[in-house]
Amino acid sequence: MKMIPTGRYYLKTWSKYLLLSFLAIALCFVIETLQFTDVTALEIELATNWQQASFPVENFQGYTSGFGYRISPTTGQREFHNGLDIAAPLGSYIRNWWGGQVVILSDHTNCGTQITIQSGDWQHTYCHLDGYVTVTPQGRYLVDPQLGVTVTEGQYVSTGARIARVGMTGRTTGPHLHWGLKHGQQDIDPGVIIRAMYRSS
Repeated sequence: MKMIPTGRYYLKTWSKYLLLSFLAIALCFVIETLQFTDVTALEIELATNWQQASFPVENFQGYTSGFGYRISPTTGQREFHNGLDIAAPLGSYIRNWWGGQVVILSDHTNCGTQITIQSGDWQHTYCHLDGYVTVTPQGRYLVDPQLGVTVTEGQYVSTGARIARVGMTGRTTGPHLHWGLKHGQQDIDPGVIIRAMYRSS
């Protein structure tokens, strides 16, 4: 049987290998968790204001996919899901979570027809909406097939205002709202925010 050398040189070598292995494992863990944020400080910062926010969809049926790593229902591949999927019947109204300015209207990505609203340091995105975006010399508009123009880019939208309806645009397997939140440049788990809203109500 071959014995493992135990001299001082070899012990130093083995120590280096063990240290490198430990660092590699630690680095993988850090990379895996970089996109998650402890929102305790954010909850404290806005603790007295959470009750002013609005739940983002009417006719709520349940949560179908949470924030974080998952197996994609459309590709079967592991991916980071940067929002919360909220099931609701097709055509259900979507309400603005917090008063702010419409900064993005889009309909050409996996997100489908999309609205992004800026509220101070917070940015909230609504995906898979019914309708499409049209561009004119006067600006960009979200057009709902039943309601007509619902919002325009640059418009201020108040908390709780109806801004669109649940659709199936983009990459989706069924009617739902994909709701994404950012604070600064950091993705935030919307589920944590919803729990904070209900604790303060």
